[in-house]
Amino acid sequence: MAYYMWTANYTREAVQALVKQPQDREAAVRKAVEAAGGKLLHAFVALGSSDIVIIAEMPDDTAMVAMTLAVGTTGSVTNAATTKLITFAQFTEAMKKAGAITKAYTPPQK
Repeated sequence: MAYYMWTANYTREAVQALVKQPQDREAAVRKAVEAAGGKLLHAFVALGSSDIVIIAEMPDDTAMVAMTLAVGTTGSVTNAATTKLITFAQFTEAMKKAGAITKAYTPPQK
């Protein structure tokens, strides 16, 4: 399983609907994530450039893209962006691999 951060903004129409009829959007997001085979870890409403921040654990990139496409087709969000996240343990492995790669790489010569 891989970790992802998904951010988006509500459309004007979605905000109007939410103000008119407040509802639990975390439950709706959880159902979408689970339908794609994932697990919702955190769901936030953000103050800043994004309205929604979701942290999810998904089986793979395809599952994450499928979930975001499904949500996107509703027209309720805009400016969606997905960021794949790695753990610090994975980062440590990447640093070790980078050390080996630097021995094989020759930079441009002056």
